Order: sequence, then structure tokens, then C-alpha cells
Amino acid sequence: MSGTADEGGDADLPATDPEFLRMRARTYDLLSACLDGDAGALVEAAENGYFVQLSAVFPVDIDPELLAEYDEEALEVGYDNLFAVPGPHYVPPFASAHAADAPRSDDATANYESDSAYHAGDDGELLGEPAAEFAELYDAVDFEPTRGDGIPDHVAAAFEFLGALAQAEADRRKAGNIEEAEALADLQRRTLDRLGWLDEFHERVREADSAEGAFARIVGVARTFAAWDARSGIGAAEAESPDDQRDATSNPDNSPNPDP
Repeated sequence: MSGTADEGGDADLPATDPEFLRMRARTYDLLSACLDGDAGALVEAAENGYFVQLSAVFPVDIDPELLAEYDEEALEVGYDNLFAVPGPHYVPPFASAHAADAPRSDDATANYESDSAYHAGDDGELLGEPAAEFAELYDAVDFEPTRGDGIPDHVAAAFEFLGALAQAEADRRKAGNIEEAEALADLQRRTLDRLGWLDEFHERVREADSAEGAFARIVGVARTFAAWDARSGIGAAEAESPDDQRDATSNPDNSPNPDP
């Protein structure tokens, strides 16, 4: 199975090839950094052509405006207005505020502490059930996110996790530890299955970031890449396994929709 060629990319590596896995890891890590407020990472990626490389390897359309020259300080302010400081343009960057039927449970929030300015409101509850689910996934491999403001279901934390898992899987496969590699691949699929909220998140960011648009475009890339990965990247590898012959073109029930 080709990890990218069937979907329009130029690379022709199997989805289990260590180099292909490392490309996925680098992409998730970059998107995680951008969605954690690392304006420098976004500026550098635009300047050095990484987004062009991304669209050549993976079937992710890149808005040409994403390649523009950015003012790093303006990006930092824009990030805070969108994702850090509650206000007229604020969009919560965590699943608990967007997932369907997000619970408002005191028991759920009692398990976590965060200095985030956002705690609760009409958009849903900080550190609700989705946060507990993500934390359980992290605990399976003793992973502690360094991004995402201490919020387990923050998009930056989830993408950091996916990048770390892809890198670890690459290392295991190169060393011939196939059983451990498959366990890591399964954990990636389970994580992607919990990212269906990126659809609503993207729509709301597009509305809130209509003036500058840089972060709306980044979230669009993140949503599309995760959806492709669930369907035709790591997800397709699962579909072709002897234990699961699911149609690789079908979209997992809770994974993000690739259409912008």
C-alpha cells in the first residue's frame, strides 16, 4: 500500500516505512507548535517552504496565502485573541468545548488543574470528558504533553502526541520491534478517532479569524491532514491488516471530515 501516491502525493512510501512515519511526525509536530502559539515556527515554515513540501508529499491542499510573509509579533497577538484570552474573537482550542454532548461534570474537572483563563461557559466545560479520554490515551505510554496549557484535549497537545507516537513507531519498526510498533499505530488510530471536533473548531476559527486568516488556514491544514491520516494514512494501514478489512476510503465515525 502506498502511503501517499494513491491520494495524489509525490512520495511512494508504505505507511509503515520509518521515513514515511517520520514525515508524519514532523508534520504533526509543526502543526502542534503553530497551534500552541509558536509564531516563530509558523513564520519559519512559511519562509523555508515547508508547507509546499507538505502538499507535495501528502494530499493536503495549501492555501497560497499561507505562504505569505508574516509579522511574528502580530501573529502572537492574533493567537492570544483567538485561543488564549476570552473575548469577542475567542475560540476554545480544546475538544470539551466542541465535542457533541460535552458534559459539564464537576467530577471530570476535579481531576485536572490548569492556569488557563478559560474555565466554563456557554461553549462547554474546560476539562470535561474528552479531556479525561485524551489523558487516558497519554497515560497508556506515560506521555506528558509539553504544549496545550496543561489541557489534555487541547489541539496542540493531541497533535504533539500524534507526532511523538509516529516518531516512536518509526524507531520501533527500524529496530524490528513490530509488535510494539503495531501497538503504537493502534494508539494513533484511537487518537485520530477522537478528533471529529476539528470540523466545528475550523468553522468557528474561520469566522473569528476572518481579517488576518493565518490561523484559520493553519487549522484548515490540521483538520485536513488529520482526516487524511485517519482515512488513508495510518488508518489505511489498519484497513489492510488481516484483522480488519474496512474500506480505506471511509471516514471513521469520529474523525474529522477532510472537506473544508
